[in-house]
Amino acid sequence: MVQPRRLAPPLPFAQQVAIFSRLASANPQPVTELEFSNPFTLVVAVALSAQATDVGVNKATRGLFAIADTPQKMLDLGLEGVTEHIKTIGLFRQKAKNVIALSRILVEEFGGEVPDSRAALMRLPGVGRKTANVVLNSAFGHPAQAVDTHIFRVGNRTRIAPGRDVDEVERAIEDNVPARFQDNAHHWLILHGRYICQARRPRCAVCPIYDLCPYEEKTA
Repeated sequence: MVQPRRLAPPLPFAQQVAIFSRLASANPQPVTELEFSNPFTLVVAVALSAQATDVGVNKATRGLFAIADTPQKMLDLGLEGVTEHIKTIGLFRQKAKNVIALSRILVEEFGGEVPDSRAALMRLPGVGRKTANVVLNSAFGHPAQAVDTHIFRVGNRTRIAPGRDVDEVERAIEDNVPARFQDNAHHWLILHGRYICQARRPRCAVCPIYDLCPYEEKTA
C-alpha cells in the first residue's frame, strides 16, 4: 500500500504575517485580471478561462459583453452568436453551450440574478468550486480561496499553504493565512505564481519574499 506523501508543515504565524504584509504593501488592492462589469459577466468570464489565458478571454468577451451582459441578453444572442464571439478560446463549442445553459438556469431559477452561494453557483454548467470561489470573492466580497495551478504551486513551494490537492491547499489557506489577509489572499498568490514564482524558472532575484521563503531550489 502506497503511503500518502507527507506534507511539510505550513509556515508559522509570524512568517505568514510578514509575507502577506509585503505582498499587500506591493499591491494593496489586487483584483482579478479578467474583465467583467457585474456578477454575471464574471461567472461567464471565469467559466471561459478554463484552459485559456485571461488575456485571450478578455479579447473574446469585450465584444460579447458589450451586447450580452445579462442572462436574458445572452439567451437572446443564442448559441450561434455566443459561439461566434468566443471561437478564439479553447474548447469554445462546449463553453458556448455551458454559457447558454447557465444563463437559462439563472433566468428560470434565480430570477436572472447570480446567487451568492457556493452550492447554487456550482449547479451552473461549467462552474466548479474554483469558479464559484472567484465569483464569491470578486463579486460578493466573501473571503473565498480559488485555488488554481499557480496557487497550488506557490502554496506548496513556499509552505504558505501546503496540500496534496487543490482542496487541501484551499483549506490550508483558510487555516493558516491570517484573517486580515483572507479577502485578497488568492489574488496575491495567483499573481505571485503567474509573474514571480513561475513553474519552470521562478524569478527569485526579484521576489519580494525571497528571504522569507523556504524553497531550496532558488535561482538567485
